[in-house]
Amino acid sequence: MVMQEDIEKVLISAEQVHTRIKAMALEITRDFSDIESGITIVPIMTGAMIFTADLIREMPIRMKINLMTVSSYPGASLRTQGVTVLAKQLGDVHGRHVLLIDDILDSGGTLRAVIPLLKELGADSVRSCVLLRKDRQTVKGVQADYVGFDIPDEFVVGYGLDYDSVYRNLRDICTLKPSVYSTNTPNTP
Repeated sequence: MVMQEDIEKVLISAEQVHTRIKAMALEITRDFSDIESGITIVPIMTGAMIFTADLIREMPIRMKINLMTVSSYPGASLRTQGVTVLAKQLGDVHGRHVLLIDDILDSGGTLRAVIPLLKELGADSVRSCVLLRKDRQTVKGVQADYVGFDIPDEFVVGYGLDYDSVYRNLRDICTLKPSVYSTNTPNTP
């Protein structure tokens, strides 16, 4: 089956994403360029892998990359089920300046869980970067330092974001036709 048949609309085109990523990379590079030892990039896997790869290729500064896997949308869920840290391949972040990268800020749970953890592990500073920020009440109390796009409170896929582990490889950020998820999950929007 061709994934394009499941798409209701393109919310943000691949071209818009890449243009915004270049601008974000310039801002981040400017903010971190005076740190001689470099920074530590901590992407939240697997959703942020594509965003992170494109972003860091635009940042000509010294960096280490450490990984963290967090789950908040298991399986075919369309609503967050709470944050669970599944794996940490962080290495030593003690004394480091950390840039936490996530694909989407929707409930705020991931940032609320991971930022204090990084600080407990001794990071000198922790800043956060998200590609998307949903317009939701639950997000109002959580701030990301760098935001790619503000979007409506819709379930989106593509460019790393998935539904039931599918659609991450779409180049655009899209919404799905309701028929795709209405028969698969009791958590429909």
